[in-house]
Amino acid sequence: MRLQTGPSQNWFGPVFHEFAHMAQARYWQWEKWCTMEKIEASITSAGGFTGRRMAKDKLFRYLMTFGGLSVIIAISTIFFYLASVVAPLFMPSHMDELKPLEVSAADQVSVHLAMEEQVEIGARFASQGGVTFFSLADGKRLLQEQVGLPKSVMASSFAAGDLRKRTMAYGLANGSLVLFKDDYKVTFTQNPENPQKDIRSIAPGLVYPLGTDALVLDDAGKALKRLAIQHDGDGTTAVALTQDNRLLLGYYTSESDFTGESVTTTRAALHELPKLDGGVDQILLEIKQRDLYVLHGGRFISHFDVQDKDDPVLKQTVAVVPEGERVTAMALLSGGFSIIVGTDKGNLTQWFQVHDASNVNILTRIRDFKSMAAPISYLAPEHARKGFLAGDTKGGVNLYYATSERLLVEADTGGAAVRMASFAPRANAIVLETDKGEIQAAHIENEYPEVSFGALWGKVWYESYEKPDYLWQSAAANSDFEPKFSIAPLTFGTLKAAFYAMMVAVPLAVLGAIFAAYFMSPKMRSVVKPSIEIMEALPTVILGFLAGLWLAPFVDNNLAGTLMTLLFLPFSFVITAYLWHRLPRRLTDRVGPGWEAALLLPVIVLVMWLAVSLGHPIEVAFFGGDMPRWMSNELGWAYEQRNSLVVGIAMGFAVIPTIFSIAEDAVFSVPKHLSSGSLALGATPWQTLFYVVLLTASPGIFSAIMVGMGRAVGETMIVLMATGNTAVMDLSIFTGFRTLSANIGVEMPEAAVGSTHYLLLFLSALVLFAFTFFVNTLAELVRQRLREKYSSI
Repeated sequence: MRLQTGPSQNWFGPVFHEFAHMAQARYWQWEKWCTMEKIEASITSAGGFTGRRMAKDKLFRYLMTFGGLSVIIAISTIFFYLASVVAPLFMPSHMDELKPLEVSAADQVSVHLAMEEQVEIGARFASQGGVTFFSLADGKRLLQEQVGLPKSVMASSFAAGDLRKRTMAYGLANGSLVLFKDDYKVTFTQNPENPQKDIRSIAPGLVYPLGTDALVLDDAGKALKRLAIQHDGDGTTAVALTQDNRLLLGYYTSESDFTGESVTTTRAALHELPKLDGGVDQILLEIKQRDLYVLHGGRFISHFDVQDKDDPVLKQTVAVVPEGERVTAMALLSGGFSIIVGTDKGNLTQWFQVHDASNVNILTRIRDFKSMAAPISYLAPEHARKGFLAGDTKGGVNLYYATSERLLVEADTGGAAVRMASFAPRANAIVLETDKGEIQAAHIENEYPEVSFGALWGKVWYESYEKPDYLWQSAAANSDFEPKFSIAPLTFGTLKAAFYAMMVAVPLAVLGAIFAAYFMSPKMRSVVKPSIEIMEALPTVILGFLAGLWLAPFVDNNLAGTLMTLLFLPFSFVITAYLWHRLPRRLTDRVGPGWEAALLLPVIVLVMWLAVSLGHPIEVAFFGGDMPRWMSNELGWAYEQRNSLVVGIAMGFAVIPTIFSIAEDAVFSVPKHLSSGSLALGATPWQTLFYVVLLTASPGIFSAIMVGMGRAVGETMIVLMATGNTAVMDLSIFTGFRTLSANIGVEMPEAAVGSTHYLLLFLSALVLFAFTFFVNTLAELVRQRLREKYSSI
């Protein structure tokens, strides 16, 4: 029986097809929806990642900006701090307006003025021994004293000795003299209103170091018209011109009893000096009682050597002004070496003794100061420094400083001529008297008169030196010392140290870096580069210790061998390389590429051993067995054991790791496709090195050299321990030097805070800072130019 297939039996097909079509449409719609969801999720995820990345970039940009600004701020802060400390050195001196003091009029003419250290009390000494102590604030009389002159004997002259010792004397009409001092006793009592602060009281008075008895100078009893005295613990010297124009020199010794209250004085020597032409105008006795200067004839100074009081000698007579000009005032500066001469034309000059070619002291004109408008009427030196006051007949008052050749202050009394003047012991005030009898006083701000551009950077003619020179000597054993603050030799020493260190370091470091980066095998480079970089961590104090205690004596004992080593090593490298290329290939091929440098090690050792071994026989044959002494005696070359050669070698090895590391990285970082392309075009390895690699790496190599130079300029410990630290300007490789950094390290602990010496050490630091900044800035500009020039290679 056959199954019927009519319309009633075919209903499932269309329904199935319709259902399948709908299902397929739904699937496509669902798949599209899923795809959109995935895309949205992906976009959302990508957006979050991008946002986080942008946030990180922004954060690091801010951090880098903050770091860069912090460096700039730190450097600027250092600069402005150093500048603020140094700035007072270059501030102009200042003196308040001269203030008249209403000091009670004296019956006697004033002959001298003085002040005590606190600038509270002044003293006026009158012609017949009257002493008035007065307040410097208002001129009020505090005490009236009378020097113990013999009864019925008139004073005929007055003299003040060393201002620091405050010794003075009156010459008498009977040929004798009375020595005395003004004394100021300071006491402190408790303040009932403020127990934390005591009340200071100053009691002025007079003391007599040789007793109250007059000292006889002229046995003939003639009046002493002019007088000069000096007193110290060893004795007292007095020089006087008598009424009958005899020039007498007397020397006194004294002994005190065990209580110290009674003093016995004896005249140990008396001598009449040769008569001088023209009449004696002024007498000056040096504080150590060795030199006597007599102004006579209006323009001549005669110098006597009076160190031997029994046999004084006239050394010379010098015309200190030309004909037609007269000396109107003369004074010894602090220390007694220099004489300041003032003339009737307002000229001021400085003179002191200088050794000539035959080793004889000659009184020499050293420098001139700015002239005044009228004849000089009085000269007053400072107590402890090389400054002085000059007053003229029109009331001009100028303050000068001799060493720096500066005119510090110009002032005026109001038109009255200056009769006499005096500095406070700390040179922070002056007191003067005019020809009208008026006393005036003023405070001074003059802390750093020694400093001027010429004194810091130019040659200065210092006392007791044969010629002007660059000198740094901040202290000495005696109080008469003239500080020498020339920064020029320190700057020169810094550059000298850097020069010799770079002479050693640059060829070795740069050539070694080129070989290590371009020719050396990777295995050998992995050993050499870290080893050299580890050297950079070696403390320089160790290198300085070895250089000072081992290398310097070794070079001194083997100078010829050391010089031959430095000369022969470069030639030995060239000869070795030539011989290496002449060897058969079957031998040279046994050494792997890049390992050739290892063969130089035995060559270096052999050359050094041969040079040192041959050094002593050569010294014996040609240099008398002692090459350093031969150079000094025969060639006149100064030789010091701790010299520039030692420092150059030691500091060169300290700088080599810095230059090598940076330069090697610069050469090694040259893209390989540049050298490969050059070689592919037919260039040799050496041509590729010179015309491609080195040009591309030149900014980095130049930076390495500049960084190494900065390291050499700022080095302290090696130059401190391996040189003689002598501040001299000498290019010789066999002499020492002193650098700015070493000078700061040596002298800063001993410098008094706020003193000229202290501030000049800060100035040295500022000069070092400025020099380093200038060199680094210049190096960066050059590096940028090199980078722009060779960036297209």
